[in-house]
Amino acid sequence: MKKTKLTISGRMPQFCLLASLFLFSACQNNKPVPTSNPVGYITEKNKLDMIYSLVDLEGDRGRIYEMNYTVDYKLDEALNANIVGTNSLVQFTMKNLMDVSSPKEASLSYSAGCSAFACPDADSDDFLMGRNFDFNHRNSEGERVMIPVIVVHTAPKGGKKSVSFVDGQFVFYKSGFYTDGKSDLSMLMALPYLLLDGINEDGFAISVLKLDGKPTKQQNPDKKNIFTTVAMRMLLDRAGTVEEAIEMLRQYNMCMDNDEASYHFFMADATGDYAIIEYTKKNPLNNDENPTEMEVLKGDDAWRFVTNFYASPSMADSPDGSNHSHHGKNRYDILSQYLGEAQYKINPNQAMELLGKVSQGPEVQISTGFTQWSEVFNLSRKTVKMSILREYDKTFEFTIEK
Repeated sequence: MKKTKLTISGRMPQFCLLASLFLFSACQNNKPVPTSNPVGYITEKNKLDMIYSLVDLEGDRGRIYEMNYTVDYKLDEALNANIVGTNSLVQFTMKNLMDVSSPKEASLSYSAGCSAFACPDADSDDFLMGRNFDFNHRNSEGERVMIPVIVVHTAPKGGKKSVSFVDGQFVFYKSGFYTDGKSDLSMLMALPYLLLDGINEDGFAISVLKLDGKPTKQQNPDKKNIFTTVAMRMLLDRAGTVEEAIEMLRQYNMCMDNDEASYHFFMADATGDYAIIEYTKKNPLNNDENPTEMEVLKGDDAWRFVTNFYASPSMADSPDGSNHSHHGKNRYDILSQYLGEAQYKINPNQAMELLGKVSQGPEVQISTGFTQWSEVFNLSRKTVKMSILREYDKTFEFTIEK
C-alpha cells in the first residue's frame, strides 16, 4: 500500500531550505473518524463503506481529507449524457450515482483562479508541474468560508489510476463538514467529476484555470458535448501523454455553461511535453460571441506557464487577452521572470518557492483570489507535494494509490 506523508519543517528564509521531518503516514496513524452525518440518498453498502472511509489527514481539523473512490463512477455514461454544465452534472450524479431520488436542493458551483507552470527538474532527469488553486469563497455577508480539500484516488476498471484534488465547497461542504453532524454526505458520490487538477499513473497531469468573458460553446453536430470536469476525468482515466489528451479533446464539443466565464487547461506529462489548451473566438473583439475554436499552445518556453487571461496570440487584443487583461498579469510576470532567469529548469523546492511567490493572500478580494492549495507534481515519479492555505512549512505528499 502506498503512503501519504505529512511533512513539517521550521520556517526558513527560503522555501527551498525546508527541512524534511516525516511525522506520520496515512496508513499508520490516519484512520477514518467515525461520523454521525447522514447519507440520505445512498443505500448500497459498498457506497456507504466508501463514503464512511474518508480520512482527515490532520486528525480532526476538517481542512484536508483523503478517499479511495472504489465504486464505478460510470464515465462512459457521463460521456454520453450531454453534460454541458453544472446543472446537468448534478442531474447525472442524481440519476446514475445515487440510489434514492436526490434532494431538490442539491446543487454545484464551479470556478478556479490559479497559476500553473511546467519545467524540467534542475537536479535530476525528472519533469515537474507546479500549480496554485486560488478561489475566494465568501458567504452572503462577505465573510470568508473555509473549504475542505478532498484528495480522491481512483482506479477505474480498464482505465488509468490517478489522484485528483477537489474543493469541497463546490458542493457546499465547508471545512469540518464530515463530522458536523448535519451535512448530508451523498454528494461525495460526485467527487470524480469535481476535480480541479490531478495526475495519473503514466505521469500525465492536468489543471483548469479561469478566464474572463463568454463561456465556451462548441456546437459541431457530429460531436458529443463534454463539460470541463468530465473532460478532465476522461483525460486522467484514458490519456497517457499530452498528445493523447489533445486528440481526445478534439473529438468533443467543449461546453461550459457558466454565463460569465470560460476556462483553459494546462497539462504536462512525464516525457517533458506541456501545453495550454484554449477555446478562442473567430472574432476576438466581439464581446457577444462565445469561444468555439480549440487552440493548442505548445513547443515554446512561452507556453510553460499560464494564469487567468488568454495566452493565445489570436486573443491578444480582446478585453480578456494578453494586451488588455490584468487578471493574473502580475502573477504571470513573476512566473516569466523567475523561470526565465532559471533558464526554465528548477528543482522541486524552488518550484514550491515560486508557487509561494505567486500565491494570493486573504487580503485579495476578487473571487479568484486567496490560494487554497499549492502543488508540485513530479511527473516522472508520479507524486504530488501539497501545501494548503499558504502554510509552506507543512506539506502533504501523495502517490497515485492511497
